[in-house]
Amino acid sequence: MRIIAGKHRGRAIQVPKAEALRPTSDRLRQAVFNILDHGSSGVPYLGEPVVDLFAGTGAYGLEALSRGAAFATFADLDGAALLGIRRNAASMGEAGNIAVLRIDATRLVSPPRVVPLPAAVAFLDPPYLSGLAVPALQGLHAHGWLRPDGLAVVEVAATEPLAVPRAYTVLDERTYGAGRVVFLALAASASARAHQ
Repeated sequence: MRIIAGKHRGRAIQVPKAEALRPTSDRLRQAVFNILDHGSSGVPYLGEPVVDLFAGTGAYGLEALSRGAAFATFADLDGAALLGIRRNAASMGEAGNIAVLRIDATRLVSPPRVVPLPAAVAFLDPPYLSGLAVPALQGLHAHGWLRPDGLAVVEVAATEPLAVPRAYTVLDERTYGAGRVVFLALAASASARAHQ
C-alpha cells in the first residue's frame, strides 16, 4: 500500500500483521479521492480536520493528510493497528497532525477537547457485512464529530444494505469489485437539532 497523491506521494504504508485488517485497495482509495477532489464545492478536506473511523491501516486519513487535510483523528479498537498508524504518520513527518483514539466507533461520545473536531469529512470503513456503519454514522451526528454540511464516506460490501440515518443525504454511490462506497452529506438543520 502506498500514498497515492500529495506531498507524501509514493510513500509506503506499512500494514501491521493482523487478521482483522482488510486494507482498502489503492484503486478504491484513488476513486474515492477523485470524487472528493472534483466536487462542485471544492476539495472538502483541504485545510480541514478529518476523522477516520474503523481506521485499520489509517490509509484514508493518511491520504487526506498527504493531500492537504489539516489534522486527522483515527479511531479503532485494535491497538496494533493504531500503533501502525502512529508509526506511519511519524515516518511521514505528520506525528503532530494526528490523534489516535482506541475507542469503539459504534459507541461514540463527545470527542476529546484536545482533538480539533468537528471534522469536514469522516471516513468509515467497518468490516464488511458487519452492520456497524449505521451506529457510527448516528454517533458522528449526535455527538458533534462531523460538522454541519460535513461529508461521510462509507465503505461497505457491494451487496451490504445500508440504512442511511435520516440526518444524512446520499450524494453518490459507487461499486468497485467487492466494495461499495456511499457518499453522504450531513444536513446542517439535522446537526443543529442534535445539539439543542
